[in-house]
Amino acid sequence: MIRKIISGGFLSGHRTCIISGLGILYAVGAYMVGDTDIFTMFQSIFTFGGIYFLRKSNESGGKTNGKNSSKIS
Repeated sequence: MIRKIISGGFLSGHRTCIISGLGILYAVGAYMVGDTDIFTMFQSIFTFGGIYFLRKSNESGGKTNGKNSSKIS
């Protein structure tokens, strides 16, 4: 039970997506309330979007599109 909680449980593969989504919602909400200006909102959106896409690009796990990485051509 404790190992499942420490490793993330059922959200173990989706934590970065959730944090990025919440960050974007926070940035839009802060702009709508008037706490930030539009430039800060866009900067936050691009930052959290970059974190999301960086995570997605690293999910390949060392795959080389079906090629054997140890074989030198």
